[in-house]
Amino acid sequence: MRWILCLINVAALLASVGTVHGASVENSATPTAESSPGAAQNRKHLILPIRDDIMTPMSFLVRRGVKLAMEEKADLLVLDMDTNGGRVDVTEDIIEMIGQFKGQTVTYVNRKAFSAGAFIAVATQQIFMADQSVIGAAAPIMMVPGGGTQGIPDTVERKMTSGISALVRTRAEKNGYNTAVIEAMVDKTKEVKIGDKVINEKGSILTLTNLEAEKEYGEPAKALLSSGTVESLDQLLRKLGFEKSTPIPFNPTGAEKLATWLTALNPLLLILGVAGLYIEFKTPGFGLPGIVGITSFALYFLGGYLAGLSGLEAGALFAIGALLFLAEFFLFPSTMALALSGAFLMFVAVVMAMMDFYPGAPALPSLPKQLGNRAMDLVIAMGGSVLALWMIARFFPSTPIYKTLVSSGASGVGTAVDLQRQSAHGPGTEGVAFSTLHPGGKGQFGNDLLDVMTQGEMIPKGTRIRILRFSGPEAVVEAC
Repeated sequence: MRWILCLINVAALLASVGTVHGASVENSATPTAESSPGAAQNRKHLILPIRDDIMTPMSFLVRRGVKLAMEEKADLLVLDMDTNGGRVDVTEDIIEMIGQFKGQTVTYVNRKAFSAGAFIAVATQQIFMADQSVIGAAAPIMMVPGGGTQGIPDTVERKMTSGISALVRTRAEKNGYNTAVIEAMVDKTKEVKIGDKVINEKGSILTLTNLEAEKEYGEPAKALLSSGTVESLDQLLRKLGFEKSTPIPFNPTGAEKLATWLTALNPLLLILGVAGLYIEFKTPGFGLPGIVGITSFALYFLGGYLAGLSGLEAGALFAIGALLFLAEFFLFPSTMALALSGAFLMFVAVVMAMMDFYPGAPALPSLPKQLGNRAMDLVIAMGGSVLALWMIARFFPSTPIYKTLVSSGASGVGTAVDLQRQSAHGPGTEGVAFSTLHPGGKGQFGNDLLDVMTQGEMIPKGTRIRILRFSGPEAVVEAC
């Protein structure tokens, strides 16, 4: 539904996007003090906990929180941070997510914001810290199997440090932070000196306590990094003038870890889904292939939902497409319009489940940008599905599994007819399709029930058929 509404309002969205992006936010311009508490009575805020390592599940949690804040039109987003850091690529994703929120953003360092936590903190407009909390130590390290770390070769370290410094520096400049302070947290070769005071000497990675971070230097005096020390989130809200604002409920569900596994299996789930439904379509009745196909697609859409990439509408659109596709073959055969429409809707639903769409964003985004790294999953899934369908069409009909599925799929009627009974009916023998042939199924020839298959077309149940030849134990038939 939101996609339809966005298409209707695309002109208004595109007209307003320049205004939204034009409202740049500076750290010094953000309201910090107790500014008119009554003004916050009709406002909303969301507190987003960053209480674990910055790994893939955390990106799913942040995405869900940011989108909820945007959907609920929150005025304030607070990152409640206590983390040892984590992966740089996940950190980049989280920084981009926070940038989607156009309201006021604040980080509250509840205990520590090391490494990636410090990067994310400077992506918000203000940083406040709890008593005895620390921030910094953001130099890149290399993880090794088992959870340990090891040193990085000098050339690699310089390359990583340069890239990370540039990433963080752009966010720090936008939000009005001292970029020299931020760079000294990443690069041990950086010295920080304000006036005659040396804040950090070369050879050291900068880490600041709450008192050091809020200390003021220079003329005019300006805090080094933090906007102040507050005892709790409640005190922070009071300081920001949001003590009477409405909180938006948000809690980690634990489902983000499940989403990590499911999204990692996206290509395999899509291949299994396509292959399972294809085999089910080619054999009579309903059995294990159909269950595997439906389950695979359900897990695929569940992963996108838990990861915050898509809502329930993607799965619903896929179901509508599947119903149209089935209607073509079982209710309105030979029109092709329903089948093509259904296939198109199913493909759109699969892509939608991968797209990172934010509320209020332009309705016609750049597809590669929205898909991001997940575009490769789609390419792998499409290539793997084509290969799987070719192998199934080429080899599967001659396997014992196929014969078992066809024999057991004719609504429970009888057992497989042995080769001697089939050979009693030569080419030209006419009978009736006992079940719908798409293309496999059962044919009634006199008193015998035979396993038959068409040359690719679907033949409805009850249609007169004629045997053309035999392919192994199966009779190849056509409609009379």
